[in-house]
Amino acid sequence: MDAVKVFLIDPNKLFREGLKRLLEESPFLVVAEPSGLRDAITLVQQGTQPQMVILDPAGGGPDEADSMRRLRQLLGGAPMVVLTGDLCPERLSLVLEAGADAYLVKDLSSDALIQSLRLVMLGEKVFPSHLAALLISGRAGRNDSPVPSGARKGLSQREVQILRHLLSGDSNKMIANQLNITEATVKVHLKSLLRKINASNRTQAAIWALNNGFAGDQGVAEPSTAVRAG
Repeated sequence: MDAVKVFLIDPNKLFREGLKRLLEESPFLVVAEPSGLRDAITLVQQGTQPQMVILDPAGGGPDEADSMRRLRQLLGGAPMVVLTGDLCPERLSLVLEAGADAYLVKDLSSDALIQSLRLVMLGEKVFPSHLAALLISGRAGRNDSPVPSGARKGLSQREVQILRHLLSGDSNKMIANQLNITEATVKVHLKSLLRKINASNRTQAAIWALNNGFAGDQGVAEPSTAVRAG
């Protein structure tokens, strides 16, 4: 892998210095160390464009989510990785909605961190499977009450099945095999599903499902650690 220019955003200067040194033996080159999201936004607006952003949105809440969305708009295709000490399913949902490509906790090993960053650069969505399990179980959702089937955007039974598989992180090929249909058919249903719920990709569809009562549906498998975004 070629060198990847990284913004490292964290309020703790000592942590930033330590992580920068840790990444020196990896392809991930820290080129800027802003202490907060607003400073990072300023740097990008001034013309410094990273290929990846690693950040800890200290404090959480709507203000940080808004700043993340703003940064996401400025980054183009550069992925945004949340690296935080707060193991919080509610925050996971918040930062994914704000455009994060990964949610990692600071107690993971250096090898696991670098491998996760590599997966993100390959287009994966990466987050702890035990956090995903909380989301799927419905314990971390904002809406604890399942949405009646008649209110679910007019989804067909097949579209609901595909939506459940998206929650599990299944690829089109896996969905096709499990539903005994062709990949082309999966793509047709997926396109219709995304249009109905106004989502632009399968990850947004999974988040929509979590927030609209599908987390409690029967038949949802435990998700994988990495959910492909495409």
